[in-house]
Amino acid sequence: MLFGRIPLRYAVLMQMRFDGQLGFPGGFVDRRFWSLEDGLNRVLALALGGVRVTEANYLISHITEGPHRVVAHFYVKQLTLPELHAVEISAVHSRDHGLEVMGTVRVPLHTQKDRVSGLPSFLGNAFIGTAKFQLLFALKVLNMTGSCAAITLPAILAQSSSGCSKTWERH
Repeated sequence: MLFGRIPLRYAVLMQMRFDGQLGFPGGFVDRRFWSLEDGLNRVLALALGGVRVTEANYLISHITEGPHRVVAHFYVKQLTLPELHAVEISAVHSRDHGLEVMGTVRVPLHTQKDRVSGLPSFLGNAFIGTAKFQLLFALKVLNMTGSCAAITLPAILAQSSSGCSKTWERH
């Protein structure tokens, strides 16, 4: 419970990057040497410790257009609260902490009575690439938003996806 009155059913972990933008752990994978999951697990081991993903954790992919075309594959992993806490502690001791990554951040998944504080306020931060869309898509698909946040979520999703030219599911 937050402040003894706001139930916390879920937690989502993001990273504050060196450039002041929020994003998810990840990196570039050379498909000649690594599968997507093996490459991501290599990065996750360096950044967060023992978290591993499989194809079953895959959620969505995006192609970003522009001078630097990137295909971003997004995975989600369900952890228990003690496992998440262990990841947060491990992240502080990672090689990139304080350099590429300034720290981890839990996304506030609640909306307060003023309908501004909490998740809506958090969404006003700067996000790298498709991270904001990925966050909102995961919250919607995994049904992790409360009734207050769900009211505005479709409009925010539509607005956030305008920077992506294509979205598809991996087969």
